[in-house]
Amino acid sequence: MNSPRLWLVIPAAGVGRRMAADCPKQYLRIHNRYVLDITLSRVLDFAPFAGCVVALNPEDGYWSEADASKDPRIQTCAGGQERADSVLAALQALDARAADDDWVLVHDVARPCLMAEDLTRLLERLAADEVGGLLAAPVSDTIKRVPKGRDQVTATEDRSLLWRALTPQMFRYRTLCAALTQGLQAGQPITDEASAIELAGLIPRVVEGRPDNLKITVPADLALAEFILGQSTARDQQ
Repeated sequence: MNSPRLWLVIPAAGVGRRMAADCPKQYLRIHNRYVLDITLSRVLDFAPFAGCVVALNPEDGYWSEADASKDPRIQTCAGGQERADSVLAALQALDARAADDDWVLVHDVARPCLMAEDLTRLLERLAADEVGGLLAAPVSDTIKRVPKGRDQVTATEDRSLLWRALTPQMFRYRTLCAALTQGLQAGQPITDEASAIELAGLIPRVVEGRPDNLKITVPADLALAEFILGQSTARDQQ
């Protein structure tokens, strides 16, 4: 019996309004490279992926300028309105190539700081799992509950039970396809792949990852990502 293969899916159809930039955040530059190029090159070089699908905005005018557009390991598809739509579109683009029990890793295009040791740990911990799971980091801050539209604290949450969801998130191909399709058709709130799996009645596992696997969302994150990547390069050169 053949071992399950690995496929990489990158949803990259967002416009990044919170960055208040002239272009989508995946096309901002760090060390004179697109964030998208950094993310894709790092992840694809960390593990033996059978292929990769990037879901792009149908009006994307930057992809042809990216180094990734010339990478033979990568194909593209049209993304959708929401993240779940884009991920499902990418999975459908793999339909003729991926087996039901192959692994699909979904990674945020705006997370260029993933470290190889985290990806290796994720792959090793989930290799024999029937469902899959995700990288996550334990919450270290004190978390307050505040009702919507108010500014008064009503409770302090037990942070020992809380984890920040990171990416990659890793699930079996057919399981993830079914969970996303079912969730979207039912109009359920799907914020990440793990939430779709949960709504389908399955239980993802968490694999602890580094807290510096940040997602670039606001302008200050770009400088922080540049610093983290600089530190990583310095360690590799030692």
